[in-house]
Amino acid sequence: MGIGQFGTRVAVIGGGIAGLTAAYHLQADDDPYGGRREVHLFEAGQRLGGVLHTEQVEGFRLELGPDSMLSRLPWGLDLCRQLGVADELIGTSPSQRGVYVVCRGRLQRVPQGLALVAPQRIWPFVTTPILSFAGKLRLFAEPLIARRTAEEDESLADFGRRRLGREAFDRLVQPLAGGIYMGDPELLSVRATFPQFVEMETKHRSLMLAARAGAKGSFAHKSSGGPAYSMFVAPRRGMQQLVDSLVKGLDPRRVHIHCRSRVEKLLSKTSEGWVVDIVNAATRNARRETFAGVVIATPAHQAAGLLADADPHLSGLLEEIPYAGCVVVNLAFERDAVAHPLDSFGFIVPHVERRSVLACTFCSVKYAHRAPDGGTLLRLFLGGGCHPEVLDWSDERVVGVVRSELQDLLGVERPPLFSRIKRWRRSMPQYHLGHLPRVQRIEERVRGLPGLVLAGNAYHGVGIPHCIRSGKLASERLVAALNETCQPQA
Repeated sequence: MGIGQFGTRVAVIGGGIAGLTAAYHLQADDDPYGGRREVHLFEAGQRLGGVLHTEQVEGFRLELGPDSMLSRLPWGLDLCRQLGVADELIGTSPSQRGVYVVCRGRLQRVPQGLALVAPQRIWPFVTTPILSFAGKLRLFAEPLIARRTAEEDESLADFGRRRLGREAFDRLVQPLAGGIYMGDPELLSVRATFPQFVEMETKHRSLMLAARAGAKGSFAHKSSGGPAYSMFVAPRRGMQQLVDSLVKGLDPRRVHIHCRSRVEKLLSKTSEGWVVDIVNAATRNARRETFAGVVIATPAHQAAGLLADADPHLSGLLEEIPYAGCVVVNLAFERDAVAHPLDSFGFIVPHVERRSVLACTFCSVKYAHRAPDGGTLLRLFLGGGCHPEVLDWSDERVVGVVRSELQDLLGVERPPLFSRIKRWRRSMPQYHLGHLPRVQRIEERVRGLPGLVLAGNAYHGVGIPHCIRSGKLASERLVAALNETCQPQA
């Protein structure tokens, strides 16, 4: 059953955060008969970490993917503690809070006390210029709206408009909530993307009543017996530090990393285990190996290709999960080149503004150690599920559009010191209507394939903590399956 020199051999396909986490936990388990588990991690690219990628350029620390993780979800913090890097986590700048939203061509502060979908405080919403008088009246009528009793799935857009009104949804909820997935809110399933919204309505009848009941008066999260964290945290040296710490935590005697090794397909499981076809990207040499168990920690559409021969039905279900891409643009400036005070973490752009830029992070304000003295780092997002054409724009067009919008919104007249563009194609799973039953069918099918587990952000959450949890659960499920089927070595 995929027995190697040191014990049972298992494969992890995909070197992103979920795959690395799975490998990290798999190395800790020995075979039930005394052999040492041998883990082989295959990554098609040259580097590990997937979309977590930090670069150092001229004293600036650029994030080409996610720049932080949510602290109220424990799985990321738990992993940092296990790796011994929890003391390297830093919170968002305590001197700056909040975010701007583009409203009729100008930046306006998002009212204080907005719990993503509902106000916890009334007065900031009474005075905000973001909503018209009619929009405010409709928003404040939300407690009078009856709860929905239908069991059918509902889109994020339909949910938001039904509870809060069209204007509040378009101007506030869509850029805040829909922007997390960078998808089309008309297609996103509210049950799959924000189940807490549905729970708030179910338990409290009103989102506003639920938000006020849950208000704590602080954005800080404190784990049991541990330090208080801001809502978002990041390693001091960027998200790459988390990847590097994970890789450092892999015992080379137990975990064998194979970069530039593309797994092309999994064949049907044999009595010896899963047969895996691997191609070396540098030499083009192909080989076939057998593993007792396999963790597939790739995007769903890649997993579909791997399983096309082994289980066509499962492959088809995985292929049904849609994906979007985005363009991330880092721009470095001298501080005096930006007229805006940059007194927040950034700004978001509603779809109704009809702009190309979807959001902008003031990186050097949000976190320390992101820019040298006298420098400012801005990070902008384009594309997403509603604007896929942006991924095919030239670099010149991307920078030109971004500079034009920054001049309009932040008063940036001078060119940047440098720019760095990263295109992430088909990297963001879209939890469209019907996502939850589809995932249920996928998981039922996988349970019929002993020694195979799936991990990643395509199933139960797109955030970094979700991916870490997914990798850990995958390792636990694989170990449990192998312990049930493992036979003593002769």
